[in-house]
Amino acid sequence: MEKLKQSKVRYYADKLAVEAEPGLTNAQLMLTNHDLKPVEPERRQWGPWNFVGFWVADSFNINTWMISSSMISGDNGISWWQSWLCVWIGYSIAGCFICLTGRIGAQYHISFPVIARASFGTWGSLWPVFNRAAMACIWYGVQAWIGGQCVTLMLRAIWSDYQDLPNTFPSQSTNTRDYVSFFLFWFGSLPAIWFPVHKIRHLFTVKAYFAPAAGITFFIWAIVRAHGLGPIVRQGSKAQGSVLAWGMVRGIMSSIANFATLIVNDPDFARFARKPKDALWSQLITIPVGFAVTSFIGIIVSSSSAVIYGGTPVWNPLELLGRFLEGANSGERFGVFIIAASFTLAQLGTNIAANSISAGTDMTALLPRYLNIRRGGYICAIVGLAMCPWNLLSSSNNFTTYLSAYSVFLSSIAGVMICDYYIVRKGYFQVRDLYSARKSSPYYYTFGFSWRGYTAYICGILINIVGFVGAIGKPVPAGATYLYNLNFFGGFIVASGTYYLLCRFFPIPATSDTWMEVGDEIRNPSVAYGADEYLDRPSSEGTDNKYGVKADEEAGVRGRNVDKI
Repeated sequence: MEKLKQSKVRYYADKLAVEAEPGLTNAQLMLTNHDLKPVEPERRQWGPWNFVGFWVADSFNINTWMISSSMISGDNGISWWQSWLCVWIGYSIAGCFICLTGRIGAQYHISFPVIARASFGTWGSLWPVFNRAAMACIWYGVQAWIGGQCVTLMLRAIWSDYQDLPNTFPSQSTNTRDYVSFFLFWFGSLPAIWFPVHKIRHLFTVKAYFAPAAGITFFIWAIVRAHGLGPIVRQGSKAQGSVLAWGMVRGIMSSIANFATLIVNDPDFARFARKPKDALWSQLITIPVGFAVTSFIGIIVSSSSAVIYGGTPVWNPLELLGRFLEGANSGERFGVFIIAASFTLAQLGTNIAANSISAGTDMTALLPRYLNIRRGGYICAIVGLAMCPWNLLSSSNNFTTYLSAYSVFLSSIAGVMICDYYIVRKGYFQVRDLYSARKSSPYYYTFGFSWRGYTAYICGILINIVGFVGAIGKPVPAGATYLYNLNFFGGFIVASGTYYLLCRFFPIPATSDTWMEVGDEIRNPSVAYGADEYLDRPSSEGTDNKYGVKADEEAGVRGRNVDKI
């Protein structure tokens, strides 16, 4: 009977297993599957214009709008042009970081979870991956909640009585109406998760046309109701002196924090690039331009609300659009419906791109034998439904505090990854070893963990931890608060600097003395042991390998021979 139960368990386990290369050991099955392997040429379908469309589509979302408009409300109180300057600076810097991590994926056609193995270790990479996956699930819920608010506006534009839907929720943070809209958006998003990454680009193309058109329409409508741009642009800054300076610094850092997730996981998309340069200029230029245009619309529309209604600017565009419904005629109601529908599409595209696919890719690495990107995306959606995202969006202060906390952890991961690839390894990866669970792998380090990577990661977090405590309302020294205002840079610089010094004094294997990117040789490599003379090598952590130091020196690579990819 016991054997029968075991056989049934094995049968269903095999049924649940996802596609993987034959000949893999049990350990390798925990490291690879079809979605984790290097992208073969047939799936490298993203050209430069696909990346342009992706970022134009991604830039137009309510989250970007709220970040820029919240700079002129809340504690910052800066003027519209100062806010826009912060946006240009912040997103230009974010674009540079995006290109740095994206090049790794575009060159070697591997995703973030696989790249993290080089700096954190074969098994040590699971914590940064889990950290990113958990954040993506939370962010999925936040974006879905905002999407639900768009659905509320659509339904209110059709049935005005929907605004007064009876509330059966005991919570004071939300109500039945908003939760029903949230669920409708969440449920409607599920079919989009089904499509593979290299095909979902068509959704971004459609969004790139419709969403900006709706935003421009809203922009013009708000200006008309404010009787022109004059009354809007004449509004000055409420802050002066050091308060103004630090307000602008926080505005810049909020823009960068908005990209903290995408900075880390841009390789998840860039790996589908036909050539590395397809993911360079298209991203470097489109990101600051696209997000600056969207932010300008958000800033002006938010500023117009102070002219139209008086008082503090409305930082949430959906709240302002809802006010447009008050006393609206049928034409105006139709206009609100179209704009809200376009915003709904914008939120869908952003949630799929920035959260669902990212979380799916990360979860694939956590349990590759049974999870692929599609299954991981659906798990992400379930977590997003179960959380309480409305609490994070109750005010502009809560929203920006969450963003800052988010970037504290991811900036350290980005610092270690970028330093490892560009400075320590000089662009050199032994791709097949990234999928190896053997102790002889140069990325196995000590029991599969890189103490150098983790030490740097923790140091990058510690530099900001006191300031974070202050951000949630606890008394801390002023210096810690100022340092926390630069949280992404602080975490990135400390983590990358610590990692470099540790690797300098405690060298790691599989590094190059000269710049050496060998991603062009990758076609469709087998990662199974024994394939293509994949030899069993001795441990490389702190020892010389038996294949000879001379060959390593001739290849310019320390610690290991240059393998054929």
